[in-house]
Amino acid sequence: MLWKGRLAFRQYIPSKRHRFGVKFFVMCDVKTGYVLDIIVYTGSTTDIKHYEGLGVSGSVVMTMLAPHLGKGHTLYVDNWYSSPTLFQHLLSNSTGACGTVRSNRKGMPAFGCRKMQRGEVEFQENGQQLAVKWHDKRDVHVLSTVHTATMSATGKVDHLTGERKIKPDCVLDYNLKMGAVDKADMINSFVECTRKTTKWYKKIFFQLIDTAVLNGSIVHRQLTGKVITYQKYRENLMRELLEEHHTPRRPSTGGRPALDNPHASLHGIFPAKSLKLLLKVVAHGGTAKSACLAPGDVSRGR
Repeated sequence: MLWKGRLAFRQYIPSKRHRFGVKFFVMCDVKTGYVLDIIVYTGSTTDIKHYEGLGVSGSVVMTMLAPHLGKGHTLYVDNWYSSPTLFQHLLSNSTGACGTVRSNRKGMPAFGCRKMQRGEVEFQENGQQLAVKWHDKRDVHVLSTVHTATMSATGKVDHLTGERKIKPDCVLDYNLKMGAVDKADMINSFVECTRKTTKWYKKIFFQLIDTAVLNGSIVHRQLTGKVITYQKYRENLMRELLEEHHTPRRPSTGGRPALDNPHASLHGIFPAKSLKLLLKVVAHGGTAKSACLAPGDVSRGR
């Protein structure tokens, strides 16, 4: 979340669209995009349970997955989180995992040093985990506990050779099921309610409000089967909240004239005598000079 003000736990990540800001760890459901959990990174005081041997990234994963362990779920993560140690720990808790991984992670097998051509692949497995090195535009390393060493067609054709493109199954699955967090950010970026403020906690509050509304729209679509735009859902939500919780206006008991009076706004600007003269000028299509207004007749405005 963009934040350029002073803040002890503000992060600088050059690869992000907002280079300076508050970092969130987010977990989403793959099929619906529903945001399941959010942790705000606050440095050493971040609210996570630390697991020995897993580091900060692995501890974040285990903290967020704690209510979902042992239920046969599969986790998809990027290379900041992935490691053989974490994946083995998840596997022991009946939870699969798949994700890109850094080649120098502790426990990663050594692949051949030769330069690979585009489309070439190398598999290594130990019976529980599968490590893949696949060359596309560059070397891509993937780690998985739920895939086998197989390749599948992508449905696309190489325009140079005319042959069908194939990729490792783990890469196809990763591309298909990864990206729910980025999609949630993109959807909210078009209609977010966050506004400029000098208080970081206010901005986080509105960020969480946007996330809650997005979750509401997902639940609404799942329960009703109706497909409406996210913007329309927000408009309907605001209208219903105002109808239910608005404070009824009490009937007028006198006082200042209503705004629908054409002269109401003029009485606040001109004194009575000047207003009378001004209306006479307008009626005759003249000017203040032609009506010979005396100095002081118009106290404010012309």
